[in-house]
Amino acid sequence: MTLIPAYGRDYDNQKAAVADFNGGKDFTICDVTSRWDGKPANKRDLQAAGVRRVQIRYNDKRSVCVVAVSK
Repeated sequence: MTLIPAYGRDYDNQKAAVADFNGGKDFTICDVTSRWDGKPANKRDLQAAGVRRVQIRYNDKRSVCVVAVSK
């Protein structure tokens, strides 16, 4: 599942993107294979849905990192 920062946020580096994801900030699901495409979600929501890992796009969607969604 791919996520992008919600509400106009963006990150210059992976460390900041991962820190906000782990801190519970909202990201927008950007995955046409998901029934939740276009909806906001945070780490807690994804844990409840059973998602194991996500890709976060940052740096104006030019960079990507993979983050484990663990409890």
